[in-house]
Amino acid sequence: MPKLAAFPKLYMQALCKDGTMSLAEWIDLAAELPIDGLEWYAGFLEMQDERNWKAIRGKVEERGLVVPMMCCSPDFTHPDADFREQQVEKEKFWIDMTAAMGGQFCRVLSGQRRPEVDRQDGIRFAAECIDLCASYAQQHGVTLIIENHYKDDFWTYPEFAQMMDVFCELVGQVKASNFGVNYDPSNTILAGEDPLELLRRVSSKVVTMHASDRYLIEGTIEDLRNEELGVEGYAKRLSHGEVGKGLNDYDAIFSELKRVGFDDNWISIEDGVEGMDQLARSADFLRRKIVEHWGE
Repeated sequence: MPKLAAFPKLYMQALCKDGTMSLAEWIDLAAELPIDGLEWYAGFLEMQDERNWKAIRGKVEERGLVVPMMCCSPDFTHPDADFREQQVEKEKFWIDMTAAMGGQFCRVLSGQRRPEVDRQDGIRFAAECIDLCASYAQQHGVTLIIENHYKDDFWTYPEFAQMMDVFCELVGQVKASNFGVNYDPSNTILAGEDPLELLRRVSSKVVTMHASDRYLIEGTIEDLRNEELGVEGYAKRLSHGEVGKGLNDYDAIFSELKRVGFDDNWISIEDGVEGMDQLARSADFLRRKIVEHWGE
């Protein structure tokens, strides 16, 4: 049955910016959760020095956990070829990091939706870069996973392949065999689209998943779909919260994943913005649903 990982969404500032939390502290906290592994982030401060990698992996494994997947944000849609080449080199470094931590999956994205780059060029740029990175990743036993993403925290523009039709076309253009989809149902909601429609279109390619949830603070889902999300951040009427209490239908999602053989794969919890208790409740909910759909 699928395995659970956790992502330190609550502690990203502390782990990536001001250094007020160590990775050892996060690992100890996470080890108390009913999970099997940790989704890693390429921007953790302590991961920038390769000499730390072996000891940090050892700490994870001492607590009975593994690091199956790496979260990172390459930007492959810039019109300048030299910029894209630099992004490929960054992704190769993150692939090295993934392999050193014992991981199987390393994220890629398309890039920013720059106004001067048209749809076909953007898809071509991203697909070419992903294929270059996939060739390198294959040598390290790593599979690249593309997420239906919204926007990296440090980007000016939203994800080039945010919308379903562009995302599906890009996925179809990538030639590499060590390539799949990291499905995030909540990001589809942010795009004003149907998470189940996207899942049905790409389910045979889904190899990992982000489990998260969104709530409507006000209005209706129709209001959301009529909004212009723009470049100023997440839709104001949506809030990020506990998995199982928001807009996503996890029974329908898991039924489709079970149908296509998503059986020994990883689901990473992107939750806990209100604390570890919330993250634990999300983990418990997902454990129950996994047992319901896949059995003991």
